[in-house]
Order: sequence, then C-alpha cells, then structure tokens
Amino acid sequence: MKKYLLAAACLLLAAGTAEARKTQMHFTPATAPEIRFVGRSATGPEGERSFDWSGTYFTFRFEGRRCAMRASDTKRNYYNVFIDGQQYGTVAVAGSDTTILLADGLSRGEHTVLVQKRTEAEQGRTTLRGILTDGALLPAPAAPGRHIEFIGDSHTCGYGTEGKSPKEPFTPETENCNLAWGCIIARYFDADYTLIAHSGQGMVRNWGDRPEGSACTMRERLTRTFDMEETPQWDFTAYRPDIVVIKLGSNDYSEDISPSKEAFKGAYAEALRKLRKAYGDVPVLCVAPCENTTVYGHLKELLEELQDPNLHCMVLTPGLFNWDSDMGANFHANHRGHRKMASAVIPYIATIMGWEMPEKVVY
Repeated sequence: MKKYLLAAACLLLAAGTAEARKTQMHFTPATAPEIRFVGRSATGPEGERSFDWSGTYFTFRFEGRRCAMRASDTKRNYYNVFIDGQQYGTVAVAGSDTTILLADGLSRGEHTVLVQKRTEAEQGRTTLRGILTDGALLPAPAAPGRHIEFIGDSHTCGYGTEGKSPKEPFTPETENCNLAWGCIIARYFDADYTLIAHSGQGMVRNWGDRPEGSACTMRERLTRTFDMEETPQWDFTAYRPDIVVIKLGSNDYSEDISPSKEAFKGAYAEALRKLRKAYGDVPVLCVAPCENTTVYGHLKELLEELQDPNLHCMVLTPGLFNWDSDMGANFHANHRGHRKMASAVIPYIATIMGWEMPEKVVY
C-alpha cells in the first residue's frame, strides 16, 4: 500500500499543466450524479461542494489508470484514499485550487474510488471543484441501503488515533476518523455514515470552559451545515439516517467540574427535541462514556421521563480500555481502543434495529 501520496511523497498537479493535458484528464464537477457524496455540504454555482465535518466522503467509479481531485481549503485537511476497497494512500488539501493526484498506475479496467475527510472542521473547510479521470466515468456506486449518524466529540472524530503513545501531543496528522468507533461500526453493518462531531464538545459544557454551561456546544452545532459556522442551518430533508448514535458527556464532566443534573438533562433533552423535529421517530441510542458513570444515571433518568420508545441508552463500562496499549496521542483511544468501543456498541444497534450480527472482524 502506498502510505502517502502527498506530504513528502506526494504529487501536486496544477490544473491545466502539460502533464494533465498529456494524459487527457477529463474533468467532472463535484455535484455531478456520477459522484456519490455522503455528508453535509453546500453547493456552489459552478458545481462545487464545500464541507468541513469529519468523515465526509465521496465515491466514484471510472475506467482508467489515473484519477485526481481539484480542491481548495481554508487551512489544511487530510484525506484517506481508497481504491477498490483498499486504502491506497493519504492526501492533503491546503490553500487555493490545486489538482491533487489520488491514484496513478492502476491496473487497466474499472475502479471504485472513495475519498474520506479524516480531519475535523477545526482544520479548515474544503471546497471540492470536481474530479479528473483519464478514462470514462461510470455510474456512481450504489448506496449500501443503511445510514447511521453519529453525534460526538473527539472520540468520534478519531482524535489522535494514529498516535504511538498516550504521552504524544496531538497533531492533525494523527487524526483519522476512519479508525474510530463510528466508522468501524458503519463498516461492520455495511452502512453509510455521517459524523457530526467536534473535539472537546459536550451537551452543556465544553472541555476547558469554567462555567457550568458553554456558549456553543454540540446541541447548537448539530443543526449546522458547517461545524464552524452558525449559518446556514442544515436542510434535514437531504437524508434520513436509520439510527442516530450519540456519545457525549466526557467533556461536560471534565477537569473536576460537574454540571448539575438539571442542567445536563435539560441540554440533552433540547438536543433530542431537535433530532425529533429533524428526523421524526428515528431510533436514537445514547451512549454514556466509561470514564463517568454519572452521565449514565442522568441519561437513564431522562429517558424514563421522556417515555419515548425509540430512545435507548447504554454505558461503556469502566475498565474497557488499557490506558497504555489502547491509547493514541494525548490519552485518546487508538485503533485498538476504538475497536473495543465499537464492539461494545454493535450488539445494541443490532438489537434496536433488528439487524443481523455477521460473523466478521470488527476493524
């Protein structure tokens, strides 16, 4: 596998260069029906798409040996590139419009490409102009038929998943949502997914904030098109997930600060009301973090009060992680730790949705 196409071993192709002309790369705008896009975005007048949430991805099929994307970014974001179901490399998008090589030298024939935003919105907003291929673009890959939406914090973003030590500081290069519990669960169930997640966020209080309540938390962000911008609000008719899974509470009760039960329950209830307004009676699974069992008690009490048969609750029990081998950068779970987390949640989703649990590796 080619670990990195960009960074030290990357190839940047300026749009319209002699190399692009020589290989007769054909351009297709980002909003074309041949490109299947999954996630929240805003479209522009020239067929472009802008987006910033973690895990946003697009996929297409073509017959050829080479493909690229033309994109810009307000900062610098990293993307996983998958060819025919296998990771091929990692690319970066930064600055003004650039044509970025995704794959080259592929075997002749049909190929399926998937490009996934592995870093979160704090790293910038990407605008995808379109893709370039050296062969015929084919009809878009079919949707799998299931869709799970995950609402969460740094765990859902994959913060530090590729870090080698819990004492290692976080860098954007070690953030990879594809190795985090949400994407692992989606792979297990062969489902599309959206990640509505932001590191350090809670329901009533964010990490590092001293007051009991923060000015902007995930209950405000979950209705946005862009994580980092209050407007525009998201059009919830664009897709309807089969189930929403929420994992929040770690940051609310961080740094020895404990919001009142009333404040936490009130904020969580507000978020649930927004989801009910957006998605109707879609099942919602509330996952309490293992490091604070107080959250689980509050959630159970809230759900008993709401008496909604499509609201469910579970807790990740203490002792789930080894605090060395299961940790990546800055004491956040690595891939091994996230596999354990996903394995704990999968049976609950299967029971709630009536989905089978196939005998396959959770990876």
